[in-house]
Amino acid sequence: MPLKVPDWSRSRVLVVGDVILDRFVQGAVRRISPEAPIPVVEVTGERHVLGGAANVAHNVGALGGQVVLVGAVGQDRHGESLRKLLGDSGLGAEHLLTLEGRPSTVKTRIIAQHQQVVRVDRETREAIPPQAWEDLEAKVVALLPECAAVVVSDYAKGIFNPERLARLGKLFRAAGKPCVVDPKPVHFPYPGATIVTPNRQEAAGFYGRPFATVELVRVAADLFERTDWDAILFTLGEEGMAVAQRDGALERIPSRVREVYDVTGAGDTVVAGLSLSLSAGLSLVEAARVANAAAGVVVGKTGTAVCTAEELADSLREER
Repeated sequence: MPLKVPDWSRSRVLVVGDVILDRFVQGAVRRISPEAPIPVVEVTGERHVLGGAANVAHNVGALGGQVVLVGAVGQDRHGESLRKLLGDSGLGAEHLLTLEGRPSTVKTRIIAQHQQVVRVDRETREAIPPQAWEDLEAKVVALLPECAAVVVSDYAKGIFNPERLARLGKLFRAAGKPCVVDPKPVHFPYPGATIVTPNRQEAAGFYGRPFATVELVRVAADLFERTDWDAILFTLGEEGMAVAQRDGALERIPSRVREVYDVTGAGDTVVAGLSLSLSAGLSLVEAARVANAAAGVVVGKTGTAVCTAEELADSLREER
């Protein structure tokens, strides 16, 4: 039976993680450079959008939920752009730290004829200073009681390390808040997570080697032995998703039948949909179905994008 979009207008999600500015430079390729065998992109336009944890927050807001974003930006023009974009999107930036001497994380994608030619990253992966972390953690502690769910959006850009994640996980478990983690293998094992959402490559990093889809039960059992997670949502690209639970249950969720234009930011949409669904009392499998439907919407768009509540409702109605 198709699910309906819950009324989560009063659900507030706390998103904490790596805030990124996504730049898209559009152009056309009509010739090869005489200097090297590379295409020459003639720029026709440029746009800036919210990425990383900021895109998760944007998706929560677009889906109709309330959101609080905690993260950090540099004291630079890109940090200013991020704050302005958050404001223009109706999201608050008051809980973002501004770190002097540290660049804001920027991903610049060069797009020609609707295809990505190259990506240029401006970032540092060094851990934010101890005092900055203490300030960030204090914000999380203060905001947690008013939030119904938490998203840890980890892009390995310096906000988190295993020790800091363990501290947060203990806080979330003690507060009884469902915690959705968009992970990176370097920061395994994310103690205190309710559900972790690795793609195939990330799950292979946790497991220690690549695996076939038919091995999912074995992979999940191995990960549950080494963690305290309640569930794992494997995102498997064109093969859809699979929800594994600690009791051994495994539910396959097929991918949505639509043309895929761009998977950029789809993982952000997944964790946004999951967190809102869990805050509204849906089961893990129901929450995963909602997240899958939302992701199916954004991969049909070009670049980093969001799924609105109306688009999600239409997508869920298409379920059979």
